[in-house]
Amino acid sequence: MGLNPAARGTQSAAMAVAVTPARTQTVPSTAAEARPRRRRNRFLQHWIGVGVYVALLVFWVVAKGLPLSRTNIAFWLILGMLAFTLHDVRRWIEGVMLEWLPFIAFLLLYDVARSYANLLMSTNVALPIDGDRLLFGGHVPSVWLQQQLWHGAGDVRWYDYAAWGVYMTYFFGTLVVAAGIWIFAYQRFRRFVAMVAFLSVTGFATYVVFPAAPPWYASSHGQLGPAHRLTGVVWANALPSFSAIVEHGQALANPVAAMPSLHAGFTLLIALFLWKSVRWWWRIPLVAYPVLMGFTLVYFGEHYVVDVLAGWAYAVVAYLVVESLANRRATRKAASSALVAIEP
Repeated sequence: MGLNPAARGTQSAAMAVAVTPARTQTVPSTAAEARPRRRRNRFLQHWIGVGVYVALLVFWVVAKGLPLSRTNIAFWLILGMLAFTLHDVRRWIEGVMLEWLPFIAFLLLYDVARSYANLLMSTNVALPIDGDRLLFGGHVPSVWLQQQLWHGAGDVRWYDYAAWGVYMTYFFGTLVVAAGIWIFAYQRFRRFVAMVAFLSVTGFATYVVFPAAPPWYASSHGQLGPAHRLTGVVWANALPSFSAIVEHGQALANPVAAMPSLHAGFTLLIALFLWKSVRWWWRIPLVAYPVLMGFTLVYFGEHYVVDVLAGWAYAVVAYLVVESLANRRATRKAASSALVAIEP
């Protein structure tokens, strides 16, 4: 017996109701099964990539030695970033091409420019000495510390090695922190890069108008008491096979680009930038890091205390200026988005 149109509509609706629950039960079940599988694959990709990266790095260190140049450090950090982002290789490619290669190019350009920064003005040797003597009652801390703590190349103490270890972190610390921010807190990466650039440019500008000699330079030219450059001496004891690399690197550096100390500046910048992002117990090493670096620089004859204080001041200015500008830009962007959202 045929059904009238109304009855057929009722029957179709009933069939739709009967079929719909089956679909609703099947689709979420499939999605629920896929999610753990995706998480598991991502976990395996992550740790397999990190494991392969660590194995390659260990092999390189054993075969070739520590990657000490800026280009080698950058290469291994970029490779490490790939190991942590295998689940999103496109992001890694875009990050390397648009962010990291320009960043590394800027730092290499800074290294080259700094080596020529003292060509315009005469070198200041006496003024930094006078600054330290004014602060410390007629004494120069580099000379005094070496008289108290240094026992010669044949008797390198544990604290000499500890200070050398702190000094070494300068060569990779800024890039390692930048890589960590890029991986784990990408929204803050460009702020950090801007601070590094600001600090580098202002430091370079000061080297041009005020080239200043460090303690070891003044001592070797007879304008200061005994203040040896201990960096290479301790390095030769810690890693004898790399002493030639140190001498080569020191020969390429500008010996009168001491004011401000960017060794001190970058370590404080790292501490300032990470301060709000870490738990309270991490703030203890963050405070200790720039202090220990400052002590090492003065003890090793690389900088005067006034150089260190200037480096810290430049870092504070770089942090505050970039943070202020970035916050203003973020506020304007949020206000613009809010206006667009409420428009009819």
